[in-house]
Amino acid sequence: MGGRYFVQNPGPTNIPDRVLEAFRRPAIDFSDPDFIALADSVWTELPEVFGGADEIVVLTTVGHGAWESALTNTLDPGDAVLIPDCGLFGKRWAMMARDLGYEVVSTSEHLRSPTDPAEIADILAADTSHRIRNVCIVHTETSTGSVTDLAAMRAAIDAAGHPALFVVDGVCSLGIEPLRMRDWGIDVVVAAAQKGLMMPPGLAFCALSERAVERNHSASTPRFHLAWAPRFERGHIYMRFGGTPPIQHMFALRAALDMIAENGGIDASVARHRRWAAAVHAAVDGWSSGGPWEINIAEPKHRTAAMTCVRTGDIPAGPLIDMARDRFRVSVGSGMMSSLEGRTFRIGHLGDLNEPMLLGALGGLETAMTVLGLPHGHGLPAAVASLASTA
Repeated sequence: MGGRYFVQNPGPTNIPDRVLEAFRRPAIDFSDPDFIALADSVWTELPEVFGGADEIVVLTTVGHGAWESALTNTLDPGDAVLIPDCGLFGKRWAMMARDLGYEVVSTSEHLRSPTDPAEIADILAADTSHRIRNVCIVHTETSTGSVTDLAAMRAAIDAAGHPALFVVDGVCSLGIEPLRMRDWGIDVVVAAAQKGLMMPPGLAFCALSERAVERNHSASTPRFHLAWAPRFERGHIYMRFGGTPPIQHMFALRAALDMIAENGGIDASVARHRRWAAAVHAAVDGWSSGGPWEINIAEPKHRTAAMTCVRTGDIPAGPLIDMARDRFRVSVGSGMMSSLEGRTFRIGHLGDLNEPMLLGALGGLETAMTVLGLPHGHGLPAAVASLASTA
């Protein structure tokens, strides 16, 4: 079947041609002055992409590798970390921490709302001996569609008077949601390139505050390849990458950052994603007027601009996902975790995207509903009206 394949998963997402072409550049010696200059330009710009980082670590891995790096570079063996139970990725980060030998303090499960800052404040206030060394928050939870208010979370940590590092998973929020490390007192942001930065998987980042760098000097967890300290050596390009630099990925990252800058910068990117999210939310509300469809996160202020998790009521989600992909070439994400699997689907609206692409994907989904005889109202006109009102 010809035509465009619509990748509307929460990530990996669509990759612009300009970024793909950057991968086609021939390899060069990583000690070549041209490559060093390119790497220097990326290191110079990334701190403000994160909203004011003091140090950037670039890792040739995916988000899970950056998670592990954030833990092992800031903790001693057996330390306690607070990781809320906010969805699949909060659960997986906690699982990783336990497997690495850390004690995990968690919260009640939150699947239809983000983590409550008041619950975090209460846990930290009760930790009078300061056993908890890190508070690890998933900013955008891609299994549920929630976004956490990081400023409120910082206020909760401060209200408890707790010295824990504030560590944020920004894998699905970098370039999509406001992220202000300096203003919100965030110590570590873990991120990856395959979502808001419009790249294939393979690059990840740890953006650090001065506090995180200081903690790293004393952290005693064994580590090697994911260690931060050797990567702080500005004069050694090999060590800055912890081994052979990912040359083509850096060419592509340079192209992606250039595209973001040319289109108004990070703030403009955040505004575009909010506009696209509003259109998707309008479409789901339109479908819900004649069927069981419902956005998983009830309160609009708690919904991420990156993706939308749609509940299907008593209708199995699998046939709709399969029909949309196999007949109409629209790929959306399936539900995650036993409590959401088979009863939800997830629409990504992030990365290299524009209005016609978004409307095409929503139209494909609505047509699949019609072919399957599933009850639904008119979502596509609602999405069109939403985009027209903000054009």
